[in-house]
Amino acid sequence: MTLPPAAQKPSCPFTPSPLEPLPHQLLAALAQHRMATTAQLRALLRPHACRQTLSRPLNRLRNGQLVDYTVLPSSNRTRAWYLTAEGARIVRDWPHQRGRPPYPITSASAASMKTPHTLTVLRTHLAFVSDARRRGDEHSHLDWTPEVSHPLGDGERVIADALMHYVLHQEDGTRTKLRALIEVDRATMSPERLATKLIGYARLHTYTPLTPGRRGAQNNPAPGWQRWYPVFPRILFVLTGAGPRALTNRIEDLQAMATEHPAVAGLARAVPLGAAVLEELEATGPSGPVWTPLAVTGPPRSWTQL
Repeated sequence: MTLPPAAQKPSCPFTPSPLEPLPHQLLAALAQHRMATTAQLRALLRPHACRQTLSRPLNRLRNGQLVDYTVLPSSNRTRAWYLTAEGARIVRDWPHQRGRPPYPITSASAASMKTPHTLTVLRTHLAFVSDARRRGDEHSHLDWTPEVSHPLGDGERVIADALMHYVLHQEDGTRTKLRALIEVDRATMSPERLATKLIGYARLHTYTPLTPGRRGAQNNPAPGWQRWYPVFPRILFVLTGAGPRALTNRIEDLQAMATEHPAVAGLARAVPLGAAVLEELEATGPSGPVWTPLAVTGPPRSWTQL
């Protein structure tokens, strides 16, 4: 979706406003992302501040029993912060959290079970945040929603690792709204199981919920995804946790699914699909030529050009 030209292209990066108290932003970020290290929170909220700028309010919030942390193994005592049950209760009615389950973490041991995947998803978000700031695009700490669930009927659901909102600023002054459903793969499942996730998204693309008692509504049914999106989001796979050959094999399996499975091939004709390696996103930026298109042949490209 392209918006009218802005009066003036922003001259500074889109960063969280310092007018909002930092403790509030910390609670909001932890509510949004479930867990984050001190360094990740600094990159999200105060990229140019020193470490103490974040550690002092975090420790005050911990003293108030609103947040706690677990120490990551083999990390020089790196802390991963999360909301306590009381912290989750406080933020549950904040605007960006309405309608989202709080998922409070009840103990450090429970937190330690969630850290690998949760922090890797946040690493992916940070790659987009850093790139957006460099480019002057709009993408902040609240434009990334983890664990977004979509019903498929009969109790089945497709749960994306994250939903991303992004506003691309063009050189001519126009702004383009983009959305993406993100799947982060740490090579903890088989390549075949990873590729079958595309089948779930293909089903979501065509799924039309029944409306009880309204037969006429089914004469011209609308897909269920239109309840949330004006355009079906592009689907991006971010891979890490294995060597180059293994990651290439996983991308090739995704490409095979996108061309050989009839329903996924239909999805690929309508929705941009791409895959990239997390370490390349961090080194080059997501807007660089690091994304392999899944449904067409050709060289790697930016995620906006899939």
